[in-house]
Amino acid sequence: MVVPVSDLESQLQSLQVEAQGAIATVETLDALDEIRVNFLGKKGKISKVLGGMGKLDPADRPKLGAIANEVKKAVQGSLDQQREALQAAKIQAQLEAETLDVTMPGTYRPQGHKHPLNSTIDKALDIFVGLGYTVASGTEMETDYYNFEALNTPADHPARDMADTFYLPDGNLLRTHTSAMQIRYMEDNEPPIRIAAPGRVYRRDTVDATHSAVFHQIEILAVDEGLTFTDLKGTIEEFLFQMFGDVEVRFRASYFPFTEPSAEVDVRWKGRWLEVLGCGMVDPNVLKAVGYDPEIYTGFAAGFGVERFAMVLHQMDDIRRLYNSDLRFLRQF
Repeated sequence: MVVPVSDLESQLQSLQVEAQGAIATVETLDALDEIRVNFLGKKGKISKVLGGMGKLDPADRPKLGAIANEVKKAVQGSLDQQREALQAAKIQAQLEAETLDVTMPGTYRPQGHKHPLNSTIDKALDIFVGLGYTVASGTEMETDYYNFEALNTPADHPARDMADTFYLPDGNLLRTHTSAMQIRYMEDNEPPIRIAAPGRVYRRDTVDATHSAVFHQIEILAVDEGLTFTDLKGTIEEFLFQMFGDVEVRFRASYFPFTEPSAEVDVRWKGRWLEVLGCGMVDPNVLKAVGYDPEIYTGFAAGFGVERFAMVLHQMDDIRRLYNSDLRFLRQF
């Protein structure tokens, strides 16, 4: 049975109108691709119409083929045009969503400041570096040898008592002072030596307004030929002058196992004497422990708690304020 070419031509033209109408109203690229498959795919509507070409008179087939190509071209053109429009709209929407108004004021974020402990450490180290000292650091976990024995602390000294020291299961301990750094540094370096050693230290202490189980120290050590207690006094007095200003300073005889003679140092602050540090000449036994000849070399050492200095300089009433991270307190600095 021969089918009139006009019937198939009419179907193709109707499909073109239907396709272009659907394309014009589509809103997404995915939906647009579905329309393409529905009309131009191998199993699409146009292909189904062309499947009836076998029923045409052979003379009419070229005419219908040409018409079909025109319909496909028109539908494809509409698809391409709509795809460009949808892609442009998508980009525009993304630009509008991500637009940054450079004229708007920025979000305010308060700037941080140095913690009073850090600023006190920095100030002290700046003074010592200006006096020719090198900053040295060591480990917070120490051995009994470096923390006590090499510092001329006998086994029966009260500082070794469990009430004072945090001992670890492996036999090591948390350093009770930064003096352990003196031994480590002297083992690796030959005189002359001038170091300042800051760091965190640990002691089994009851926490109250003036005591903490964890605090910070700075120790200095100088070893050279001919150093005397006069050199120690001059260094301490210059340091305290730069730290506190023109204050009265006094030295009181004291005892430390790693220095001999030893002294504690007070400053007259706001009308009363205030103890600020301990010091002394390095004990000959300490020099021998690191292989120095005490007949040739002498040295002096001094150490102080950073928290005490910070409390004095900033008139704090409670050491715990330095660790509580209370912004109302910290904003004052």
